[in-house]
Amino acid sequence: MELTNSAYIRELLGRHGFHFSKSLGQNFLTAAWVPEDIAAAGVPEKGLGVLEVGPGIGCLTRELSNRADKVVAVELDKALKPILAETLADCGNVEIVYGDVMKMDIAALAEGKLGGLKKAVCANLPYNVTSPLLTAFIEAECFDTITVMIQREVARRICAAQGCADHGAFGIFVQWHMEPELLFDVPPSCFMPQPKVTSSVIRLKKRGLPPAEVEDEKLMFRIVRAAFNQRRKTLVNALSSQLGKVTKEQAEQAIANCGFDTRIRGEVLDIGGFAKISDEISKITHTDL
Repeated sequence: MELTNSAYIRELLGRHGFHFSKSLGQNFLTAAWVPEDIAAAGVPEKGLGVLEVGPGIGCLTRELSNRADKVVAVELDKALKPILAETLADCGNVEIVYGDVMKMDIAALAEGKLGGLKKAVCANLPYNVTSPLLTAFIEAECFDTITVMIQREVARRICAAQGCADHGAFGIFVQWHMEPELLFDVPPSCFMPQPKVTSSVIRLKKRGLPPAEVEDEKLMFRIVRAAFNQRRKTLVNALSSQLGKVTKEQAEQAIANCGFDTRIRGEVLDIGGFAKISDEISKITHTDL
């Protein structure tokens, strides 16, 4: 069974009357090395229970099945049901759950289906729901690693360091909870149909502790969002305009107390810098923001 062979894929899909859905972002892999390398990165050891989202026709699912103790794959498109029943018929450790993963309690799903196994996510994510899905995986707080193929531009933003043009609020959120690693790129030629963008595979490893200490995590992320919502503004102006109870003078004082130039923009700060400013803002305002 050659699930990345273009001729076989066409025959398989034609036999089941399947048509690609642009709205679901369906692009099936046609290069065998890609699912092999993703599975090797996502399941490097025995004893893992893996959650996959969007198995497609099952090429990555089969690779995961060969490596993991159990695989639970969530598929939205029920038109793939007879195809997956055929392609995964001999994979006894795979369970397909049909439904919208964005409407599921992911932590409960993982616990109910994967039990006491060490848990990981490994998937080729639809581009149009990458950020909300990654947020849901991280907030479920039950996955030690998250290995996913996503759009290259999003991968760069997630892994970006301070000062880079790609540095932003979502990347800081991910880096607060996980250690990101950019593994490899996958060109459009590896898919059917070919997408218009290059993909990248990243691996996120759960942190034991956050990368910095902060008194009020929610306030810190409000400051982060304010900084990047108005990237062209100085941090002083961004905070005073978006954190209602913070005056320009208070923002300047907090930033200066941390040893930063009051003319800085948020993109030059690392996570520790945002944490320091958050604590100073809290001290100076003496109020619940």
